[in-house]
Amino acid sequence: MIKKNYYKGNKSCRVWFYLPAEVKAEKAYLVGDFNDWDQQNIPMKKKKDGTFYTAVTLDAGQSYQFRYLLDGERWENDWEADQYMRNDQGTENAVVIV
Repeated sequence: MIKKNYYKGNKSCRVWFYLPAEVKAEKAYLVGDFNDWDQQNIPMKKKKDGTFYTAVTLDAGQSYQFRYLLDGERWENDWEADQYMRNDQGTENAVVIV
């Protein structure tokens, strides 16, 4: 799930990313073109109920491709992304439109 909070003037937006407990992971990272696909740059925090969350500030008026990296080996898309785009790995990336 994705939640967006635009800052005054709508030039940037705080975007919250949430993963449900059903992913059954110990660790999760948010990875996307907004951080050059760095697999360890944006760790997600795990709640006691097993859900994960994190937030990043992004420029408004843009779209960003991203995925979640679970336990260093499994890739997962956001189930409620704004859209999906084919990637060069033969799968799809989630997209958030800000």
